[in-house]
Amino acid sequence: MTFSARKETEDPTVPLREARIFLGAQDRVIPYENHLVSVLFPDGARADALEPRRLFPNSDPASYITFLNEEGVEIAVVRHLADLDRSSRKTVEASLSDYYLVPHIRKILAVSDKYGTLRWTVETDRGVKSFDIRNRNHDIRVFPDGKVRIRDSDDNRYVIDDCNALDPSSRMRMIADL
Repeated sequence: MTFSARKETEDPTVPLREARIFLGAQDRVIPYENHLVSVLFPDGARADALEPRRLFPNSDPASYITFLNEEGVEIAVVRHLADLDRSSRKTVEASLSDYYLVPHIRKILAVSDKYGTLRWTVETDRGVKSFDIRNRNHDIRVFPDGKVRIRDSDDNRYVIDDCNALDPSSRMRMIADL
């Protein structure tokens, strides 16, 4: 499948995997299914079942969104969400919010350690959750502003907005595992 959208190279001999297509206002992004999208190019070409992903989810979440096909190959990139028309931007934002839905931990109810794997039971904004953390040094990250990001053994992510704002029992349980 070839596209005539903006490419870093105009050389037609460069395979699609080596050419990057930057999306703009003339391209359309529409829902496909679940959190996937389709991109409609002005020349009539279409790419379906693409998964939008942020290249800089923490530092610049509205810029450099990549669109991956089912094999994980990048098909297109949007430099800034503002470059897209309103409808396309809303479609991409909805897809990203589904994918990046991150429960916020309000309280740490229990922590146990079995064979080096931590088991946390927490109260989140989405209810009580229990999950395992395999590598506390890699999967629990504390930022200078007090924010904590946690990745569980199933690659789900959780956030504590400010560990200093947790109740004393929760802080004790968390600090013991850092």
